Amino acid sequence: MKYVMGIDIGTSATKTVLFDETCQAVAMASCEYPLYQPQNGWAEQQPEDWYQAVVQTIREILAKSPVDAKDIVGIGLSGQMHGLVMLNEKEEVIRPAIIWCDQRTGKECIEITRTVGADKLMKITANPALTGFTASKLLWVRNHEAEHYRQCRHILLPKDYVRLRMTGQYATDVSDASGMQFLDVRHRCWSDEILDRLDIDPSWLAKVYESPDVTGTLTTAFAAATGLLPQTIVVGGAGDNAAAAVGTGIVSDGKAFTTIGTSGVVFAHTSDLHIDPKGRVHSFCCAVPGCWHVMGVTQAAGLSLRWFRDTLGHDYMKEAEQAGLDPYVVMDHHVEHVPIGSRRLLYLPYLMGERTPHLDPDCRGVFFGLSAIHTQDDMLRAVMEGVSYSLTDCQDILRDMGIVVQEMMACGGGGRSPLWRQMLADMYNCEVKTVSSKEGPALGAAILAGVGAGLFKNVVTACRDFIDTKTYCQPDPTAHAYYEKGHALYQKLYRQLAGCYQDLATL
Repeated sequence: MKYVMGIDIGTSATKTVLFDETCQAVAMASCEYPLYQPQNGWAEQQPEDWYQAVVQTIREILAKSPVDAKDIVGIGLSGQMHGLVMLNEKEEVIRPAIIWCDQRTGKECIEITRTVGADKLMKITANPALTGFTASKLLWVRNHEAEHYRQCRHILLPKDYVRLRMTGQYATDVSDASGMQFLDVRHRCWSDEILDRLDIDPSWLAKVYESPDVTGTLTTAFAAATGLLPQTIVVGGAGDNAAAAVGTGIVSDGKAFTTIGTSGVVFAHTSDLHIDPKGRVHSFCCAVPGCWHVMGVTQAAGLSLRWFRDTLGHDYMKEAEQAGLDPYVVMDHHVEHVPIGSRRLLYLPYLMGERTPHLDPDCRGVFFGLSAIHTQDDMLRAVMEGVSYSLTDCQDILRDMGIVVQEMMACGGGGRSPLWRQMLADMYNCEVKTVSSKEGPALGAAILAGVGAGLFKNVVTACRDFIDTKTYCQPDPTAHAYYEKGHALYQKLYRQLAGCYQDLATL
């Protein structure tokens, strides 16, 4: 029996999973690390934390699994997208990584749009300049930290920094590279025109591969640190959502998924490149060679629930500890008795600004309609409904673009909640399914590794052969009718508050 490993380098934690050649999970380990917010709207992490988490989780898996390292034939990497890791000529990290949800780069987005031209930017990169993307982060460092910029010789995405430490190779894949704003998304290569207009040295960028392509093998040092063997291959891998698509079988037209992780995403596969002229959703290369995907992103999906848990949900955490349960399971139980609509309480999930559909780094979270009648449980359900309304915004835009979704899957931490899946089914007014595997991006990364190692013919056939559908949630017509009205009010609130958000940002 041969084995492949999927490593998902997320925002909250790294999760490493070992799979056999039928894509069944054999062993899993995870390791959390902190997120730093030096100022309101900023978000940074230490790349060394990601690397150490990868080493620790691999060692844990090998320690508790009977699998021999010589039978592990490939590794796939998945990771949080858009982060900026800057290295000097000695391959040392220059400053903490500015990660995807950081919102400091509004002026740099204006600079990019003015320098490149809005139409040219959309034509080449398929997306407008956004605060979350890597290009604006790099320009921010150039504008505000001249000494750090002067030292820079390489820029990498989070998972690709870990790859460098694993293999010694500067490499990335087309799906993750799409979110840097330096890639010609149609032609799946770096854009010389964009780099020239922004005055970025092309030598700073890694080589671009398709997701199942082999990018290198483990160094002797990394093999010694983990217990793996040096000849183990590492494939291109994918950005977290592109990897999650593979891990849930979203690899052909008509299929889509909703994921509720730290961020929330509605992701649809497409064989042809679709671009929203308003730039409300992202169009990227996907992990299936020669194909693309379109996705809407809400910045603070699971992050909203985690914020509520950590800030206002101490009672839930205490109850969970006493009962030996996951706090989120306890929170689901408390929400079950709260009626649809949370007793006329709405939540806007804009803790970190918003991408889809507003492209607004200044908007912030709101509870609307709060009264003395409301309880902690009402507020909790309102948070879940507010995130679901935001995801419905994403789904509506895909529909407006003519992307027909015939099958919707749910994944991510929030996707494991039956209550949250039912909310999505009721709001989307369509059936929502899950898959048997809970591993999502890690499974997708492992499948890509299996293709690179020759275990599987290609990505599509591997998904067809090994990914099974499990649970179905049917929409409730009465709930859908209510949520249609609630969604209209939810959308109206942003329009009413848009100017106030700008005032708040300059207060």
